[in-house]
Amino acid sequence: MFNILVAEDDTELNLLFCTVLRKNGYNPLPALDGEEALRLMDGAYVDLIISDIMMPRLDGFALTEAVRQSDKQIPVLLITAKDSFGDKQKGFLSGADDYMVKPVDVNEMLLRVGALLRRAKITSEHRQMIGSTMLDYDSLTVTWEQKETVLPQKEFLLLYKLSTNPGHIYTRQQLMDEIWGMESETEARTVDVHINRLRDRFRENKDFEIITVRGLGYKVVKK
Repeated sequence: MFNILVAEDDTELNLLFCTVLRKNGYNPLPALDGEEALRLMDGAYVDLIISDIMMPRLDGFALTEAVRQSDKQIPVLLITAKDSFGDKQKGFLSGADDYMVKPVDVNEMLLRVGALLRRAKITSEHRQMIGSTMLDYDSLTVTWEQKETVLPQKEFLLLYKLSTNPGHIYTRQQLMDEIWGMESETEARTVDVHINRLRDRFRENKDFEIITVRGLGYKVVKK
């Protein structure tokens, strides 16, 4: 289920967006301003952001810019009452992927959300960067300091998943379900074995390391 962050200071509109998203199979995460949105992102993985522009404390432009500093791929859909070209230009220059003007047709919003998620999935499934280290999904290779390493499939998928959202903690069960499959009878300890292999391979890597969070799981952090 995709997590959709909804940053909108109009409580009724926020509730409407969240209700529509929930009824259509998404998991909405409501925030009433940009600062609250950033706090939510510290504790939860977010697949897409829907944000109003005019919000107290931190507006939609500033929120988008802050997100872009740490995550280049997460889609951002700005929603606002302003419909001038200058406002739209400022929105896109801040890093937004799409723009809607109020009053919002929620059915159109759902279409745009679906399109943005599909586009993000296509992008992220090919390559992603952690610092200067590149992970190529198609060839299962990791390239850093002009060295290219081809990984066994499960090791690559494990590292790719962890590095998709640096700092986010993934439990062993989450990793098992996604990489080995929910019907797999493989023991969760298999994750530990693969993590140890990855640590050995990239012990000298200067861009990232894999951290064990005792009692919870694993996360990739940027050095």
